Amino acid sequence: MFLKRILTTVILGNSNEILSIKNIPCETLGSFEKFLLSDGYRINEVLATKQTIPENVGNFDAVFILGGPMSANDNFDYLLKEKHLIVKSLELGVPVLGICLGSQLIAESCGGKVYPGNKKEIGWNFVDITENGKNSLFKNIPDGKIRVFQWHGDTFALPESSEILSHSSLYLQAFRHKTAYGIQFHLEVTSKMIFDWIKVYHEEILNENLDKRELVFDVEKKVTELHKCSETVYKNFISIIN
Repeated sequence: MFLKRILTTVILGNSNEILSIKNIPCETLGSFEKFLLSDGYRINEVLATKQTIPENVGNFDAVFILGGPMSANDNFDYLLKEKHLIVKSLELGVPVLGICLGSQLIAESCGGKVYPGNKKEIGWNFVDITENGKNSLFKNIPDGKIRVFQWHGDTFALPESSEILSHSSLYLQAFRHKTAYGIQFHLEVTSKMIFDWIKVYHEEILNENLDKRELVFDVEKKVTELHKCSETVYKNFISIIN
């Protein structure tokens, strides 16, 4: 039993603890939480708008920064602290995975620029995986294409030192900068999260003249397919720690 515990520690990494930063209660780790807990990780979850963001990022095996309706350009104190955390993580080589707003915060922190896109991407769409993506974060994704759930209006331009891992017909969708990975779309969503977002962001749905029935059409099948991809991406990301 003692040997088993030692081997588990070696496999999982340094502290077996993950820092997860939420920017709004309804945008959670989703399916990633299940994967992390199944692998034996402890999750330190922080709601950035109400709780203190830890400064000792070196104590964590990895950092997840999740989505939210804010802009990466907003001058909120907690967003500035998240950007500082990203910079510190890059300095220490701590892996970071940013989703939607989280990806935009990474882009800006690494020297890129975040700005409003010409059109919002909301709902189910396909994204293409680049050759760099196929060799890293999206390794073992069949067909080099994923149907994903999206909900964003901002996009970003990246510094030349970043690798583009995915794109849609409109925007860049995923990238790597050192040990930080940004994903503009939502691999983590569950069907419950989608229904929650429809309620929380109902005004945006009205303003964009969207049919919420299209967002939930065949949702269980689509989410099940998406979770297969999200588990593959999770394994690829977590392998960086090991």
